[in-house]
Amino acid sequence: MQYVNYYETPLGEILLAADQDGLTGLWFSGQKYYASRLDPEPEEKDLPAFDETRRWLEVYFAGKKPDFMPPIHMVGTPFQIAVWEIMRRIPYGETATYGEIAREFARERGLPRMSAQAVGSAVAHNRISILIPCHRVTGTNGSLTGYAGGLDRKVKLLTLEKVDMKDFFVPHRGTAL
Repeated sequence: MQYVNYYETPLGEILLAADQDGLTGLWFSGQKYYASRLDPEPEEKDLPAFDETRRWLEVYFAGKKPDFMPPIHMVGTPFQIAVWEIMRRIPYGETATYGEIAREFARERGLPRMSAQAVGSAVAHNRISILIPCHRVTGTNGSLTGYAGGLDRKVKLLTLEKVDMKDFFVPHRGTAL
């Protein structure tokens, strides 16, 4: 059974989803892939996982690095989950490129290489925004491309984390806007 709850942030309403094991989804209202893989009729309920997530988000949106993590239950393919695990290790206030994540994935599995485009697809389908920090993933050339929550939110999240934005830019055209 999946449960949902809502949380209002400075960047808009967030839909939270959880099951008995932990948080399974965190989406900004209106974002791409909103409520992806959510049961058709989830029950709205208050759960400890939601309380912990709201507490984490309060610390985060106050401009501080949370020193705890709510229970998370990643639901996806083994490839997606492996990419999301690598994303979880991107430190607060820092970024990584799709290529760096692909190289780390390949290194961990003893592969000669991994496609950055395949990694990009897994990043795009991350169901737990912010806590699994897909907003910290950038293009190799400094492009702030590919955030399902919207590029304006990506810029605001990185700015909140005090990322030095001088080497980054918002693309004006392309397929990953």
